[in-house]
Amino acid sequence: MSSPIAFVSRMNAETETVWKEALRAAMPQEHILSFSELSEEQRRMVEFAIVANPDPADIAALPGLTWIHSLWAGVERLVLELGEKAPPIVRLKDPELSRVMAEAVLAWTYYLQRDMPAYRDNQQKALWQELDYRHPGEMTIGLLGLGALGAAAAERLLHAGFNVTGWSRSSKAIEGVETLTGDDGLQGLLEKSDILVCLVPLTDATRGLVNASRLAAMKNGAAIINFARGAVIVADDLIAALDSGKLSHAVLDVFEQEPLPAASPFWQHPKVTVLPHISAPTSRESSARIVASNVRTWRETGTLPETVDMARGY
Repeated sequence: MSSPIAFVSRMNAETETVWKEALRAAMPQEHILSFSELSEEQRRMVEFAIVANPDPADIAALPGLTWIHSLWAGVERLVLELGEKAPPIVRLKDPELSRVMAEAVLAWTYYLQRDMPAYRDNQQKALWQELDYRHPGEMTIGLLGLGALGAAAAERLLHAGFNVTGWSRSSKAIEGVETLTGDDGLQGLLEKSDILVCLVPLTDATRGLVNASRLAAMKNGAAIINFARGAVIVADDLIAALDSGKLSHAVLDVFEQEPLPAASPFWQHPKVTVLPHISAPTSRESSARIVASNVRTWRETGTLPETVDMARGY
């Protein structure tokens, strides 16, 4: 009999049960148990765990663990809490996640391109006023991050007629997209973007990447969409840029503290649209199928999918 699979998370019991049901349906041959359900003997037997922001103490209590599969695409918290001594970590790479994120990038780019924040303000003032239309071909969308999510977003934006420029840590080639890298490339991206879309993973190198000096390099009246992580942008610097008129609007889906505290100035700021981390929700069914496929390959061949580079953080 195969060793049991540990499901280790900080979810509430109801949510964890729903996830386990999806995973069990995708791999009925496997014996999947929550950490709390494992006996001492079973904990020693566990070779593999499926995790969602697990308690590091629970992971440490599985001495035979050889690898971990995260249910999330973002693994910065996992990397930070487990450290360099963690077993190999596989993060979720789901084409459906990329599709949903690209959909969100296009939707909120349209929101800004069609001046929806201004029309919302005019409604509150009972002001009937037509604003000049901006054609997508007159605008450049800058993608900060050109991984799977950025590449999918670039394709959607190009199809919609926008000019697309992207920046990444390493050189990338995407047809129809001007791709940049390095400090000079980042400066160039900021200078030409009418809307900057943040899609980079959170690492030591990207924490605070968009700060006061980089915001100052942007076009006057440019806008920002942050679908990455809250800490990629320095919050106080962003508010200052909005207050000064340097930036026209910010669509924020991610924050350093979530849920966003009621006292946060973002809630009531007239130039901020707050979203409750909904740009790319994880599909349980799709995720379960991908995890099941990776587990099946591992059982049959001993081969792991690509694992997280702990030094890079993704």
